[in-house]
Amino acid sequence: MIIDLPATTTSAINRSLVELRSSGGAVALGRVLTLIVVTDAGHAEAAIAAAIEASREHPCRVLVIVTGDPGAPTALHAQIRVGGDSGAGEIVVLRIYGELTADGASVVVPLLLPDAPIVTWWPVSAPDVPSKDPVGRLAQRRITDAATDPDPIGALDRRSAGYAAGDTDFAWTRITQWRALLAAAVDLPPFEPVTSVVVSGADNSPSTMLMASWLNWRLQCAVERRTVGSSGMRSVVLERANGPISLDRPDGRTATLRQEGEPDHFISLPRRSVATCLAEELRRLDPDEVYGEVIARHSTIAV
Repeated sequence: MIIDLPATTTSAINRSLVELRSSGGAVALGRVLTLIVVTDAGHAEAAIAAAIEASREHPCRVLVIVTGDPGAPTALHAQIRVGGDSGAGEIVVLRIYGELTADGASVVVPLLLPDAPIVTWWPVSAPDVPSKDPVGRLAQRRITDAATDPDPIGALDRRSAGYAAGDTDFAWTRITQWRALLAAAVDLPPFEPVTSVVVSGADNSPSTMLMASWLNWRLQCAVERRTVGSSGMRSVVLERANGPISLDRPDGRTATLRQEGEPDHFISLPRRSVATCLAEELRRLDPDEVYGEVIARHSTIAV
């Protein structure tokens, strides 16, 4: 069910939500958090689709702020999506224009679920310091995506300079499985220390940069970052006295894990979707302290 509310107010939106609930349970209770999505018109539907998919694991109220023309007359146009059009959550799309574009927080505050955690996500065009953004200040967790920035590595520099507990980035989320596979491989015999590391990927891949930073921090050894390919992570090689551990994904779908004395392991390792990354980040509402350590160190890795 989709209900359009042109030229409306937050009070009218709240009344509509209450009426939907009382008139037949179209809007169920039991939401575990409020997810605020801040985007533009060109990326709104893709972000909503990802939020719908993530809501099947995390039922939530999704408030989508779609920023319009700041020079247009001030207006708020809303759309409520419930039932089959909203997954396991309820979605309120807020299209703001004019003076409201500078104060999106005032639009979402009356619609927040009471006593529920708040997560803010910028699919594109994130602020340099998310924790100081008016909408970011409302949230316990703030999610950005450096890969969507015109300068992904520069975006990491800004995330590092403006980091606050509760920040995270999909560039980090995309390498969760890589980190798990490498950690498991290092924990197998012969239990030798890693002496050096080579991380390969595209020169504009923020995930490759964060992987190199994480390995440098955790293994306390030299890490070299090499440019290979045009997008994403390609491979990681951990050098040990007994022979290297390598994890190589040449096609973006299937990786090969090679280790001395072991047969090759072929592992499904496709590039993670935005919905999958969002669902993972919504599983934890406490600060990701490991990401905080890694983002602080990322600029020390040479290319």
